[in-house]
Amino acid sequence: MTSSRPPYPSAPLDPALSDKLRFWSLMAMLLLVYVHGFNLHPRYLEPMTLVTEPASWDHVVQYLFANGLLRFRIPILFAISGYLLAYRDDGATAHGTRVWKRVRTLGIPYLAWSAIALLFIFVLEQWSPTRELVRAAELSPFGSDAPFVSGYSLEQLRIRWLIMPAAFQLWFLRTLLVLTALYPLIRTAVTRWPRTVFTLAGLLFLMLEGEGILFFTFGVWLAARRIDIQTRPTWFATLPMFGLWVLLCGIKTWMAFAFDQLNTPIAITMLLLHRAGEVVGLLAAWYGADGLVRVAMSRPWFRWVTAFSFSIYAMHVPLVNFATEWALRAGAALPKIELLTYLVVPLAVSAFAVLCGATLRRASRPLYSLLTGGRGLAWSGTEVRRPGTARAIPAAGVEHARTNER
Repeated sequence: MTSSRPPYPSAPLDPALSDKLRFWSLMAMLLLVYVHGFNLHPRYLEPMTLVTEPASWDHVVQYLFANGLLRFRIPILFAISGYLLAYRDDGATAHGTRVWKRVRTLGIPYLAWSAIALLFIFVLEQWSPTRELVRAAELSPFGSDAPFVSGYSLEQLRIRWLIMPAAFQLWFLRTLLVLTALYPLIRTAVTRWPRTVFTLAGLLFLMLEGEGILFFTFGVWLAARRIDIQTRPTWFATLPMFGLWVLLCGIKTWMAFAFDQLNTPIAITMLLLHRAGEVVGLLAAWYGADGLVRVAMSRPWFRWVTAFSFSIYAMHVPLVNFATEWALRAGAALPKIELLTYLVVPLAVSAFAVLCGATLRRASRPLYSLLTGGRGLAWSGTEVRRPGTARAIPAAGVEHARTNER
């Protein structure tokens, strides 16, 4: 009796697809910094966040991007992670081996960067000007009673290190580790009962912030079924799709400034607009920006930067929060300082993270490997392409570029 399970993919990842995955992995990290660099009030963004600032054009632009157009970055990362995990599943590797590898590549960086963030905040608290930046950033989950790391109890330190990291973006690594542990169940379920699985995952996505399970599962399904994700579907039209994306995010942005208080209809409408914007944004970016991908990945400097996407991810919080507070205070007299800060600070923080990653990789590859889970070590940025070919030709002594799993 023939198994209903599709055969495992055996071909190596196509270089053009590898480039596309690498491009969007980097861009998702950069966009993540811009989401976390939002500097209006309230600082912490949720799908139905209403802004307390006046509705000036610069405030509208910042919200439109930070809580609208850029929000597809987490779905695309989960989809890439699920796709790569399923694509590389040879059917022979024991699941325990796979999970242990993920403990090393996800669990150890999670614990390490959580501790580094706490130490960084502790150091800033020792000098009064930077101590005030820590207070103003309001990153402590324990409220005004315990605003500083230096005042935490042992139990609060344990919670802050293991469960609620100061580098709050690390939740992605923790969630991805859990999804990896569940991978055999996810793959079996989504290949046998895809409609049921996607219905349940879609409901979680709508109601309970279930981006991880939905898009990770979607990535697993695409790879397990050998779905062609490189060819643009016939139903996809670039301009209408981008227009719909902007329209959905624009309506939600208008609502964020138009209403002073949330009620159930407003909250539900904003949530649905937010979720639809994420899905449409993912499709628009993936199928509508191939020209941008080709241009960017043809630049040696850009290909080199892609090796440090994890450095941007791991280092940007809480650095971007403190840098934002400093910039707003230092430039208080400048016009449109909120928008200027939003445009400049996340880019500066990202560049600093790349510089730190490159310096650490050069100074100590073992330590760099430990902190990044081995990401970015096999790629030096010296890969070249022969004119007229789509296949990458690795330079001498350089392993062929592979997209980093996160």
